[in-house]
Amino acid sequence: MPWLARQKRRLSGATASATLPADAAQSALCGYMAWIALTGLILNAIWSIGWADPVAALVLTPLILREGWETAKGKPCSCS
Repeated sequence: MPWLARQKRRLSGATASATLPADAAQSALCGYMAWIALTGLILNAIWSIGWADPVAALVLTPLILREGWETAKGKPCSCS
Protein backbone atom coordinates (compact mmCIF):
# COMPACT_ATOMS: atom_id res chain seq x y z
CA MET A 1 0.00 0.00 0.00
CA PRO A 2 2.78 2.54 0.67
CA TRP A 3 4.17 1.85 -2.80
CA LEU A 4 0.71 2.26 -4.29
CA ALA A 5 0.22 5.55 -2.42
CA ARG A 6 3.53 6.89 -3.76
CA GLN A 7 2.59 5.93 -7.31
CA LYS A 8 -0.82 7.58 -6.98
CA ARG A 9 0.77 10.79 -5.68
CA ARG A 10 3.24 10.82 -8.55
CA LEU A 11 0.50 10.15 -11.09
CA SER A 12 -1.75 12.83 -9.62
CA GLY A 13 0.99 15.41 -10.16
CA ALA A 14 1.46 14.31 -13.75
CA THR A 15 -2.27 14.28 -14.60
CA ALA A 16 -3.44 17.17 -12.40
CA SER A 17 -6.13 14.92 -10.98
CA ALA A 18 -8.15 16.30 -8.08
CA THR A 19 -9.25 12.93 -6.70
CA LEU A 20 -6.01 10.98 -6.92
CA PRO A 21 -4.31 12.74 -3.94
CA ALA A 22 -7.27 11.78 -1.73
CA ASP A 23 -7.07 8.20 -2.97
CA ALA A 24 -3.32 8.21 -2.29
CA ALA A 25 -3.96 9.37 1.28
CA GLN A 26 -6.46 6.54 1.75
CA SER A 27 -3.93 4.03 0.44
CA ALA A 28 -1.27 5.37 2.80
CA LEU A 29 -3.64 5.18 5.77
CA CYS A 30 -4.54 1.62 4.82
CA GLY A 31 -0.84 0.77 4.78
CA TYR A 32 -0.29 2.30 8.23
CA MET A 33 -3.24 0.38 9.62
CA ALA A 34 -1.94 -2.87 8.12
CA TRP A 35 1.51 -2.32 9.65
CA ILE A 36 0.02 -1.64 13.09
CA ALA A 37 -2.15 -4.75 12.95
CA LEU A 38 0.71 -6.89 11.63
CA THR A 39 3.02 -5.69 14.40
CA GLY A 40 0.51 -6.72 17.04
CA LEU A 41 0.05 -10.13 15.46
CA ILE A 42 3.80 -10.73 15.15
CA LEU A 43 4.45 -9.75 18.76
CA ASN A 44 1.70 -12.13 19.84
CA ALA A 45 2.87 -15.00 17.63
CA ILE A 46 6.63 -14.84 18.21
CA TRP A 47 6.98 -13.69 21.80
CA SER A 48 3.55 -14.78 23.08
CA ILE A 49 2.68 -11.27 24.17
CA GLY A 50 -1.04 -11.83 24.44
CA TRP A 51 -1.89 -8.18 24.97
CA ALA A 52 -0.06 -6.92 21.85
CA ASP A 53 -2.91 -7.68 19.44
CA PRO A 54 -5.59 -5.90 21.51
CA VAL A 55 -3.25 -2.92 22.02
CA ALA A 56 -2.73 -2.74 18.25
CA ALA A 57 -6.52 -2.67 17.84
CA LEU A 58 -6.74 0.17 20.36
CA VAL A 59 -4.05 2.09 18.47
CA LEU A 60 -6.11 1.71 15.29
CA THR A 61 -9.32 2.97 16.92
CA PRO A 62 -8.54 6.73 16.78
CA LEU A 63 -7.49 6.45 13.13
CA ILE A 64 -10.69 4.65 12.22
CA LEU A 65 -12.88 7.05 14.21
CA ARG A 66 -11.25 10.10 12.64
CA GLU A 67 -11.72 8.76 9.13
CA GLY A 68 -15.33 7.84 9.86
CA TRP A 69 -16.04 11.24 11.39
CA GLU A 70 -14.55 13.09 8.43
CA THR A 71 -16.48 10.91 6.00
CA ALA A 72 -19.76 11.45 7.86
CA LYS A 73 -19.23 15.21 7.87
CA GLY A 74 -18.30 15.19 4.20
CA LYS A 75 -15.02 16.94 4.98
CA PRO A 76 -12.75 17.16 1.93
CA CYS A 77 -9.27 15.69 2.03
CA SER A 78 -6.48 18.08 2.95
CA CYS A 79 -3.76 15.84 1.60
CA SER A 80 -2.49 17.89 -1.34
